[in-house]
Amino acid sequence: MIQLDAVQTIAFGGLTLFAGYALCRAIPVLRRYNLPEPVVGGLLVALLVWAAHARDTTLFELDTSLKVPLMVAFFTTLGINASLRLLRVSGRQVMIFLVLASLFAVLQNLVGIGVAWLFDLHPMFGVLAGSATLTGGPATGMAFAPLFEKAGLQGAETLAITAAMAGIICGGVVGGPAITVLMRRFGISGPAGNGAAASAGAGSGEADETVHVHFPSESAREFDALKSIVVLLMAMWLGAWVSQGFAGLGLTLPSYIGAMLVGAVVRNIDDYTGLIRLSVPTTDLIGNICLALFLAVALMDLKLWELAGMGLPLVVNLVIQVALVALFAVPIFYVMGRDYDAAVMGGGFIGFMLGTTANAMAVMRRLVQRYGVAPRAFLVAPLVGAFFIDFVNALIITGFLNFWPH
Repeated sequence: MIQLDAVQTIAFGGLTLFAGYALCRAIPVLRRYNLPEPVVGGLLVALLVWAAHARDTTLFELDTSLKVPLMVAFFTTLGINASLRLLRVSGRQVMIFLVLASLFAVLQNLVGIGVAWLFDLHPMFGVLAGSATLTGGPATGMAFAPLFEKAGLQGAETLAITAAMAGIICGGVVGGPAITVLMRRFGISGPAGNGAAASAGAGSGEADETVHVHFPSESAREFDALKSIVVLLMAMWLGAWVSQGFAGLGLTLPSYIGAMLVGAVVRNIDDYTGLIRLSVPTTDLIGNICLALFLAVALMDLKLWELAGMGLPLVVNLVIQVALVALFAVPIFYVMGRDYDAAVMGGGFIGFMLGTTANAMAVMRRLVQRYGVAPRAFLVAPLVGAFFIDFVNALIITGFLNFWPH
């Protein structure tokens, strides 16, 4: 058996991550359904560990002490990028869309709890297989998994990643066809002209020759990165105190909530004062790297054999959840305006309520390539799916953990 320390474990996670990228490049179906590369690579290692476990062999022992800091760092960057100024862009529609998504996240948990009751499972099975992994995706599911374990749900991490992966696949598969049926049913058509051409013209990146693009110097990029890293670390530091305060009030919260809230406060103070001038692309880059390494390390440490007995409940739950989210695209369509943009928003809704924002964007891109551009949908859906729903969903999950009888 190989024993790895914390740094070696992260290095191994990096190699696993690159294996995931290689597999996604080599196997087109993985790209088609937007499966995250860290998840693909991490699951490959988890499957090898499972095969060794079946032969009573332990391949390695990991030191995952850096897993939580990586996870907290990622969610803190979400907070740092959650600017209230974004609400000024189609703000009313963003708020309505967020309310609809939040209500559906609650419905996901209630349905999941119903399935858990049907199969005589722990009620928190339904929440973890509900909004924690479907609305939240693999990162939120893995972040909350330790709290579900404490609540009495065994094998929470393995359940979380399995439910999240199944949701990602379904979100990629169902979104486009469901909205196509909806558009035909209500007689909705896209903008006049060739949809693919319109979409390509809007998003091809062909620059007007009269536009001058400013590229920051290397020293400016380094300074932006330094500011982002220091602010991130300070938010994590202060956020740890905030989380301790919540714990003192008797609330069960994931470790990232305090840092995420501090990050959001810093971002919005910076928006109105301009003191720090944080770079959103730089913060995004740092967050995405932390997320990739966190997922790779978390998945390498999975114990897939703990899923025994949960297969049928997971399938039943997923079938019901997919049917509900496809049907819920109809009220999304009505409330958001009963037009082409509203239909495309419905596709984005299916994508991120079953998978990730990447799923939502992929579904919407397929629709606009066929039917034409939908600028309002591409403003509203990503703002809700990438930023605001994460905050609300964390509160929803926390409410069920704290107040639903176990």
